Amino acid sequence: MNHLKIIIIGAGIGGLTAGLALKRAGYTVEIYEKTREIRPAGAGISIWSNGVKVLNSLGLGDEIAKIGGQMDRMEYRSHTDELYNQINLHPVTETVGQRPYPVSRTELQSLLLNAFNNNIETVKLNTQFIGVEQDAQGITAYFANGDQTRGDLLIAADGIHSQLRDYVVGHPVELRYAGYVNWNGLIEINPNLGDKNTWVIYVGESKRASMMPIGNNRFYYFFGCPMARGIIVEPDHRQRELKQIFAQWPSPVQCLIETLNPQELNRLEIHDLDPLETIVKGRVVLLGDAAHASTPTLGQGGCQAMEDAEILSRFLLTTNLGVEYALKRYETERKERTSTLVIKARKRADIIYGKDPYLTQQWYQQLQQETEQDVTQALSKTILGGPFH
Repeated sequence: MNHLKIIIIGAGIGGLTAGLALKRAGYTVEIYEKTREIRPAGAGISIWSNGVKVLNSLGLGDEIAKIGGQMDRMEYRSHTDELYNQINLHPVTETVGQRPYPVSRTELQSLLLNAFNNNIETVKLNTQFIGVEQDAQGITAYFANGDQTRGDLLIAADGIHSQLRDYVVGHPVELRYAGYVNWNGLIEINPNLGDKNTWVIYVGESKRASMMPIGNNRFYYFFGCPMARGIIVEPDHRQRELKQIFAQWPSPVQCLIETLNPQELNRLEIHDLDPLETIVKGRVVLLGDAAHASTPTLGQGGCQAMEDAEILSRFLLTTNLGVEYALKRYETERKERTSTLVIKARKRADIIYGKDPYLTQQWYQQLQQETEQDVTQALSKTILGGPFH
């Protein structure tokens, strides 16, 4: 189809990637974002090779390489600093044809935003979406400031707390608490923390602590611990909270806790979504976390939003049977892959964070027995399931 006008609600990773892919296809694109300033939730994100390939296709390969980390190895260590395994990631790159790039979320969104904005089209900030109407000819979106816009379809890329999800599905959808809290941030690399090109993950006591290299000589770090929902800890007390939870863990973990900036430490209760029965209603389509929010235990959340953008663009561009037909094709293509990864990430989170302590102990033993080939094959299988093989 040609000459479409597309409305996107949300200027996160999914919305901006969709905007770029659809502009590349020759469509008119408007992106609306409710916040005055785009401030991502979370400090870093792992863009595995399937996501990087989407960015490469949009002409952003050089830019993502500049802000991405040189992640050459993975290490799993116990909470007593026993080396469980060490994985060289170069065989993964050779198998899938592209290296991964862990990045700062802020820098990634700035890259995408700058690529989308030009003299003709810019993201419209501080514009709160409030409603939608659709008919056989198109769709109208309404905003709190009294503005409205008309287009051929509307993409809801408005995140895990999507306003449009209930409208599309036809009933209220509740988020599912995954049972654990994640703390994360960025810190300058130094030898006391770990090797600058190695992603290290410490596991034990149904918890984990990790440091992953990103660009500009920094680690993206994160901690995870099972915890009841609704416990509020203010920023001034989060460093002390981590010291208590990870007492006696290895010296790099202690060094990380001592040197991190508590005012820049994010503390998030992790939620996901049960796979939805539908992600399309007429001319409205869900994309990214609005459609398939998952726990971050596979590192595929951002990548799946990017894959969504690529596949949606392909079906709109190559289909001549109408917008609604193209969106249904997109739904059929994406539901199986994203649902599979959501459930896989959920099961992995349950194992990591001790939902069944026996299975968690079995996993610790499995880590010590895994070969490099086992890990390479698992990572490659996930990556090669995307639109770019």
